[in-house]
Amino acid sequence: MRSGSRPITDLDDAVVAAIAASHLRSLPDPVVAELLTEASLLHVPAGSTVHREGTTSAHVEMVVKGLIRVYVQSVDGRMMTVRYCRSGALIGVGSLFASRFSLPATIQAVTDTDLLVLRAPMVKRMAEGDVRVANALLAELSERVLSFVAEISGSVFASIRRRVARHLLDLASEGQEGSALVVGLGQQDLADAVGTVREVVVRALRELRQEGVISTGRHGILILDADRLAGVSLGEN
Repeated sequence: MRSGSRPITDLDDAVVAAIAASHLRSLPDPVVAELLTEASLLHVPAGSTVHREGTTSAHVEMVVKGLIRVYVQSVDGRMMTVRYCRSGALIGVGSLFASRFSLPATIQAVTDTDLLVLRAPMVKRMAEGDVRVANALLAELSERVLSFVAEISGSVFASIRRRVARHLLDLASEGQEGSALVVGLGQQDLADAVGTVREVVVRALRELRQEGVISTGRHGILILDADRLAGVSLGEN
């Protein structure tokens, strides 16, 4: 489900900041301006799907504000997030160059998110005609390959703190109602899910609560700062 797109006229501060955080930052301003020809801002409400698994159309978006997750799902319904996308992240670059492209994952907004939607044919044409654009996209794709490889070891060997953070985000996203991110799972169930004992999970939750990332109560675990929690899940803090 998507909501409210509008054309780009004058770039606002959030768009400028997202470009500065992206791999497009190395490009001269006139080249960036051409890449953004007919681009639009798309607001995606929390919990909405941006692209579903199996999509075959080429697409390129940049996260301006918010948090996006990319997840895969098994035949029995289990889910695993393989990427979190924050401001400056490019989405869909691989769809421009893969033959017989079919999206192998689903892309979903974890929080209310603004995306800068670029015209895929324009981006591909410029990449084919300007080595600077090609190099910027190659840097993005190289980073994706390395992050996906790291994700494999991270899912298996990550600390309990990281695994708890990742599991909280996944559970909150799967059962999301509106913009609130709440996990109703008990501490013992959470410990079982991440492969540890309840006391260790209690300690990890206490740390996250003291850092202002989550709050806990009789209704469950409320995620107060999804962006910071995603950073914890990636080992950034």
